[in-house]
Amino acid sequence: MRLILLGAPGAGKGTQAEILSKILNVPTISTGNILRAAMKNGTAVGLKAKEYVDAGKLVPDDVIIGIVKERLAQPDCENGYILDGVPRTIPQAQAMEEMGVAVDCALSIEVEDELIIERMSGRRTCKDCSQTFHIVSNPPRVEGVCDFCGGELSIRKDDAPETVKSRLETYHKETEPLKSFYENLGRLKTVENQPGIEATTAEIRKTLGI
Repeated sequence: MRLILLGAPGAGKGTQAEILSKILNVPTISTGNILRAAMKNGTAVGLKAKEYVDAGKLVPDDVIIGIVKERLAQPDCENGYILDGVPRTIPQAQAMEEMGVAVDCALSIEVEDELIIERMSGRRTCKDCSQTFHIVSNPPRVEGVCDFCGGELSIRKDDAPETVKSRLETYHKETEPLKSFYENLGRLKTVENQPGIEATTAEIRKTLGI
């Protein structure tokens, strides 16, 4: 299955992508993780992306599309993939269609803005491997320590309430129209937010028939 996950920042796309990746046995392509790695390593693309991320703005299409195209050419994507964080704009989606990036379904996770602001303030990210946790819904086994690599967990700048509000405004203006784009192609499915991660996963499996 070739799947795109849509939804506002903090809607739980990354968490659900990891779960679906194991269920479907396909890789998750998270542009957020790729970009964070590039920013941490101080590459030319990473430094360029950091300017936009720090300002709560979307990274330019040429950077995103280049990363995605390169990643999807790798052998592990032959049997399918899950795209998390791309496309974010109509031009990106159109460019991907023109590139021949096949998509079976665009799944939108619907969450209210107020809940997202509350949810993201509790998010913690590993400084070393970029894994994310949540102090309520997905806490680490040891407070402040990553379960996967033992790295330090911290609040990212773009999870701060003022930055989240800015990102939500950008999402509604630039990314939410993608729902209509994929609906017109007959590929859109929506899932209402559920009280917990497992309940949301169950609803997604029901919607996708997996």
